[in-house]
Amino acid sequence: MSMLSHKKLESKTEQLSIINQFSSSLLQITQLDELFDYVTSQVVSRLGFVDCVIYLSDEHSEYLEEVASMGLSHQNTNYQITQTRIPIAQGITGYVARTRKAFVSADVSNEPKYIADSRPALSELCVPLIYEEQLLGVIDCEHPEQNYFTDGHLQILSTVAHLLSAKINQVRTLNHLTQTVEQLNQAQLLEKSLLKIANIAYQSEDLDAFYDDLYLIINSQLPAENFFIGLYDKQIDVLEISYLIESEVKCNASQKVSKAQLKDTASYFIINSARPLLCNHQEFEQHIASGDFKMVGRSPRSWLGVPFTVNTQYQGVIVIQSYRNNKAFNRHHLSILTYISRQVSMAIDRQLSRQALEHRALHDELTGLANRYLLLERIKHAILSHERASEPNLHCLLYLDLDRFKSINDALGHDVGDHFLIAIVNAIQSSIRRTDTFARLGGDEFAIFMENVQDKQQVETALERINSAIAKPLHIDGHILQASGSIGVAFTNEATDSAIGLLQQADAAMYEAKSSGRGRVRYFNNAMRKKLKRQADIENDLQHGIKNDEFELYFQPIFTLNQPHIVSFEALVRWHHPKAGLVSPDDFIPIAEHTGQIIDLDLHLLHVAAAQLQQWRRAGNPTIRITVNVSSRHFASLDFVDFMRSLYIKYQLPNGTLCLEITESGLIENLTLATRIIHGLAPLGVKLYLDDFGTGYSALGYLHQLPIHTLKIDKSFIDKLTNKENPLVDAILSLAESLKLNVVAEGIENPKQWALLKRKGCQLGQGYLVSKPLPAQKAMALLIKHTEVALSI
Repeated sequence: MSMLSHKKLESKTEQLSIINQFSSSLLQITQLDELFDYVTSQVVSRLGFVDCVIYLSDEHSEYLEEVASMGLSHQNTNYQITQTRIPIAQGITGYVARTRKAFVSADVSNEPKYIADSRPALSELCVPLIYEEQLLGVIDCEHPEQNYFTDGHLQILSTVAHLLSAKINQVRTLNHLTQTVEQLNQAQLLEKSLLKIANIAYQSEDLDAFYDDLYLIINSQLPAENFFIGLYDKQIDVLEISYLIESEVKCNASQKVSKAQLKDTASYFIINSARPLLCNHQEFEQHIASGDFKMVGRSPRSWLGVPFTVNTQYQGVIVIQSYRNNKAFNRHHLSILTYISRQVSMAIDRQLSRQALEHRALHDELTGLANRYLLLERIKHAILSHERASEPNLHCLLYLDLDRFKSINDALGHDVGDHFLIAIVNAIQSSIRRTDTFARLGGDEFAIFMENVQDKQQVETALERINSAIAKPLHIDGHILQASGSIGVAFTNEATDSAIGLLQQADAAMYEAKSSGRGRVRYFNNAMRKKLKRQADIENDLQHGIKNDEFELYFQPIFTLNQPHIVSFEALVRWHHPKAGLVSPDDFIPIAEHTGQIIDLDLHLLHVAAAQLQQWRRAGNPTIRITVNVSSRHFASLDFVDFMRSLYIKYQLPNGTLCLEITESGLIENLTLATRIIHGLAPLGVKLYLDDFGTGYSALGYLHQLPIHTLKIDKSFIDKLTNKENPLVDAILSLAESLKLNVVAEGIENPKQWALLKRKGCQLGQGYLVSKPLPAQKAMALLIKHTEVALSI
């Protein structure tokens, strides 16, 4: 008998012992590979099987895949099966898998289903691996002898298959649970990471810090050894690499891809197509071959890029690249990067919006120049440098006011005026140093701060260039315009100087230049310093004066020219300063207007005038109208209507007894709102007098739109009536008649002026010929003297 024939089944007792040992060992085994190896090498072989293969079914039950084998051959004791993948529709193993029934053959040479291996067998035993009616695989045993397998073999192998099936299911279930837990953990980590990205995108105020934090999170979720964020500016056609990581090392220098290179990059390709790109090395090379882009730098093994849109000007791209074969990107990575790209887009948009707001806060909207705040900050910083400088350094501030800009603005319109200003700014910018701070302070007022000048000569040279640039004729919207500027100059070389002080000095010098004629330059000097000191003292004392009732109203009568009949008073303020004595309005009204204190002063004087009207009425005096000069600033808020209404109520004033005077330019600055305010005052009978008419440039164009009641011809026109006719007076009177407006001629000082105006049809006058401004008591006495019957209003 051959050696193989002696390999009979062991005793029943030993078989049971092997099965029991197998059952116990199953408790310790947790991996399928270890399990299959144990079954073939330690269990089946000991049970007397000499050739055994374990197959598992694929997910769709289409194939049987070999997972473990054990066998002997006549020639080689290390025999391994050669057919490792069998379609489930073929062979005896496929039959067992399909029918889920065991199969025993005494002579497979007669079996049409048998598929011969490299060492054909004669006997075959195959049992299915089934758990809860689900096919897991088969155990297939073969033997070179005929009629080898018995019912005992079938029974023992079926027992092994049953135990093995249960263990396979247990391990798979455990592995599935482990994978599920790991996936849940990974999902939680990913969720936390994405939430953290959203938080830092919302909270971060610095993009560099945001990018650093972002990369740390991305690198924990993606293989991002090589990573960059690019921002594409469509206006200038440039891609700036805002953040770059190469081999996990940050590159601090910001890189810009030139126009010539940009069109050849993969980044531009996905920005232009507005679609993400995920590709391996071969696919990347195919894009290059197709002409989509060119190779820039090294060829990646895997490339993933996602475009994003920030706003109408900016687009961006976020890219990760791998140069290792074992690190490739997949669709999951694409989904994560797409989400991240949205957060990056929002962070960049917020940063750009913040920068735009900061720029608007520090720059003039029309010209783009620095504004007053930024100018003062630059001056402060420069003054601080005096303390650190080893040698004395000198800084200079030029204060420029364009001559006659208002006439251009009024005559040709605001659009032409704006274009003119922009052209002047461009001309000046080309004549100053790039390090100089050029600022717009107001409508036609500018400043140029020159740091670290050598001497006065350097400043004079700069002034020559500036004046030369301004003097060149400009072609603006079909008009040829020529400008000139009045310039004030002030210097600082001490750490104790102040920025606002330097600005005030240059401003004072500019006003001196302007008062000297057009196109002049004046340097700040001691005389201006004394004047500036007096102005500062007045500014400081104004509020104290209002609080302590230091202001008194004087009243100058307005009278009819046909007979000396007083119809109203103009209230004129006088300041009884506790130290300086009587201060002229010309000395404090411009300062109050400049500082904004005019608002409080006007409101105080309106209270004083209303109280005086009430006092006169209670004393039984004739009813009279008072007009009070107010700043145009009051015609920028409807609150002024409420204020005037409260005065009429508080002091029980008859309608029309407290009226207002305003200069013509004040109303034109905001014509629509001023008109609403004037109409809002109409129920109170408040009349509006247009003061100093004829001295402005725009009133004639807007006069028909202004709901005013009386024009006051400026004294400068009346002065010229002494020796000759003044056609302008005739024109104003004719205009007023056509618009059905009353006219008051200011500054009548002699009978000839009175007679001429009366003959021309002027109804009302005001001037020293009748009376100078008088205190309240004397003004009322004058009214009583010239009025036998109370004025009917």
